Amino acid sequence: MNENASIQFFDQQFRRQVAAVEYVLNPFESAALPHLHGRVLDYGCGLGNLAVEAARKGCSVLALDASHAAIKHLRAVAEQDRLPLRAEEADLRTYELTEDFDVIVCIGLLMFFDCPTAYHQLSQLQDRVRPGGSAVVNVLTEGTTYMDMFAPEGHCLFNRSALRAHFAQWEIVSFTQQEFPAPNGTRKVFETIIARKPCCPS
Repeated sequence: MNENASIQFFDQQFRRQVAAVEYVLNPFESAALPHLHGRVLDYGCGLGNLAVEAARKGCSVLALDASHAAIKHLRAVAEQDRLPLRAEEADLRTYELTEDFDVIVCIGLLMFFDCPTAYHQLSQLQDRVRPGGSAVVNVLTEGTTYMDMFAPEGHCLFNRSALRAHFAQWEIVSFTQQEFPAPNGTRKVFETIIARKPCCPS
């Protein structure tokens, strides 16, 4: 797989976290965990902390990421603890899903694609949520000024209204906007949505 600058950035970060044994859920993952059940897709799983916790609570998990270091670590944890978790290294800019899920999680990923790709993959994820199932999506939005992690090939800071508009036909369980300080006086502005897909008419 051809690695861009963003993948290299996170590959190095994940190696540092493994070496330091840092496996704590971030705030977005902690908020997502209570909503996970059944067959779960963690699309852009990173180091896999959320995928592991989901598997430990009885979910069957498919975890996908472009980071070789992250997937290698996650496979070792899943094998050691005999978890119902399959981890695969994949280019998520072009990945085509072939099954449906009860819950799809996509935290901190889509903004690393160019905008057409980001919106295309978001639509694909929505299509693969089973009726009555849920999606948890977290993105960086306009107003973010920390750019060190983005590759020159392209990125997408979501318009402040775009994520919610994309789920206009779904039941919005939770929608939050959060801002965090970043290095050198910059900032990260996040939106996170948890939404339930309408059930098919009876």
